[in-house]
Amino acid sequence: MPPMRARSTSSVAGVTPPRLRPALDRMGTYRPGRRPDAGQDLSRLASNETPYPLLPSVVTAISDALAGSNRYPDPAATVLTEALAAKHGVDVGRIAVGCGSVQLVQEVVEISCDAGDEVVYGWRSFEAYPTMTAIAGAVPVQVPLTHGHLDLPAMAAAVTDQTRLVLLCSPNNPTGPALAADAVKDFLEGVPDRVLVVLDEAYAEFVDDPLAVDGTRLLSSYPNLLVMRTFSKAYGLAGLRVGYAIAGTPEVATALRQVHLPFAVSVAAQAAALASLTVEDQLLARVAEIVAQREPLRRKLIEIGWDVPAAQGNFVWLPAGADSDRVAQVFEDHGVLVRCFTGEGLRITVATPRDSERVLAAAKAGLVPV
Repeated sequence: MPPMRARSTSSVAGVTPPRLRPALDRMGTYRPGRRPDAGQDLSRLASNETPYPLLPSVVTAISDALAGSNRYPDPAATVLTEALAAKHGVDVGRIAVGCGSVQLVQEVVEISCDAGDEVVYGWRSFEAYPTMTAIAGAVPVQVPLTHGHLDLPAMAAAVTDQTRLVLLCSPNNPTGPALAADAVKDFLEGVPDRVLVVLDEAYAEFVDDPLAVDGTRLLSSYPNLLVMRTFSKAYGLAGLRVGYAIAGTPEVATALRQVHLPFAVSVAAQAAALASLTVEDQLLARVAEIVAQREPLRRKLIEIGWDVPAAQGNFVWLPAGADSDRVAQVFEDHGVLVRCFTGEGLRITVATPRDSERVLAAAKAGLVPV
C-alpha cells in the first residue's frame, strides 16, 4: 500500500484549494447585529430580540427536556406540529416546522427553484433572501421599495415565465411597514397559480394596524400561498431557533419536510415552543408593552427630524443613506448598538423605556442640521 499523503490546506503557499462553486464569489455572508463586548453597558438593539427573559415555566420545560438529550429529537416535531395546527385551525399536513424561519426560507427556495429560475422580492428586505437564492443557483429579481414599502404592483410586473417564487416580508425587515390585506389579495389574484408566494410574517404578533394583512386568513383561498412564522421574536426564543410554515396546500408542506435537515429542531427548542404556546397570553402582554412604545418613539424621531416610515414590527428604521456608518457610530457612542445597513439606514429595535431614551438622545446627536 502506498504511503498516505498528508492533507494540504489552502494556507500552504502554492497549494491550490479544492474547487468550490463559483456562485460563492457572488454571495454575501449574513451579518448579525453586533453584541456588546464584555463589560460594555450598551442597549442591545441590533437584532430585534426581546428584552425580556424567558418565563419560568418555559425555562422549566427546557430543563426537563435537556435531561433526555441523549436521544435524538422527534424529526417531525409531531407534538408541536399538532399544537400549531390546532392554534391555526388547519390540518397537520399543512404545517412544517424548522430551525427558525430562515431555514424554512432556504428550504422553500430549494423546493421551488432549479438553477436559472427567478425569485422576486423587494429590496431592501430580509438580508437572507439574496443568499438563499444564490445557494440554489436561482436568479434574484430585486424590486426597489417605495418610501420603505414593498411595491406590490412593481413586484407583480416583475413576474415572468421564469419566476417560481415571490417573497413578501410583512412587516418588512428592516424598514417596518406592513402590507395591506387588500393589496396582498389583489397581488395574489394577479400572480399565476404556478408561482409560489411566501408571506414572511416573522413579526406578525407586533402588528396593530387593522388593515394589515394576516396571511393565515388567506390560505384557504390561495393554494399557492405559504405563510411563515417564528418563535424568535414575540415568543422570545431567538436562541433556540424554532420557526414554522403554514401552506395553502399540503403538497407544499410535504415538500418542505422532504428537504428538511433531519433533527434540526432540538428537543429543547421543541419543548420551549410548546411551553410558550401554553403561556401565549403572558407573552402577548409583553408584546403589547413594546407596541405601546413603538409609535411614540417613531413620532419623537420624526419630530427630531428623521423621516421614519410606518413601523409595524418591534423596530423602527432611520433612512440615513450615505451617512449610515457615521450615525451608527454616534449611536454606539451614546450607548446604543443598532443594525447598520451601509449606505441605506439603521434598524433600531424597540425594547425598554430606558433604551428608547438612549435612542432619542443618540438620534438628536446624529442628525446633521440642514
